[in-house]
Amino acid sequence: MNFIETPLKDAYIVEPKVHADHRGFFVEPYNRRVFEKNGFEIDFVQDNHSLSREMGVLRGMHFQRNPHAQTKLIRVITGAIYDVIVDLRVGSPTCRQWFGVELSQENMRMLLVPKGFAHGFCTLEADCHIQYKVDDFYAPDADGGLRWDDPDLNIEWPIENPILSDKDAKLPYLKDVGDLF
Repeated sequence: MNFIETPLKDAYIVEPKVHADHRGFFVEPYNRRVFEKNGFEIDFVQDNHSLSREMGVLRGMHFQRNPHAQTKLIRVITGAIYDVIVDLRVGSPTCRQWFGVELSQENMRMLLVPKGFAHGFCTLEADCHIQYKVDDFYAPDADGGLRWDDPDLNIEWPIENPILSDKDAKLPYLKDVGDLF
């Protein structure tokens, strides 16, 4: 397994070892010992799975506030997404910066997102299945998010008119929520 640093402090692209032959492949997307050997001691407690039926679905930018902030390990089972994270940690050298990467069933890359980041993605294909691990349980009172099109973040999404949930369409701008972490 390769852990590749992103431009944002403490966030990594994870490339699992893929054993492929004429029958298909075998991959071990998560192994606690391998993660710990590479300096990541994370106690994942929940797996989440989402399906986006259409190309152009945008989910985000979501986070959970302290004390229920979550580390996430995101992977695509089918399809392809443009996955985006924003560092919201006050004092971090990359605070308020964003990073985006394509995750797909083809490249089998994953994204390791630390606590204190907002996360979102848009689908690049129809019928995208996304699975992610988290290290804290969902807490409705800690649920938060930011506008996908916040001009202060200036995220360069690969779509112009995304398909949004009512909740995501009403999320606040960063300037209206202040420091979060």
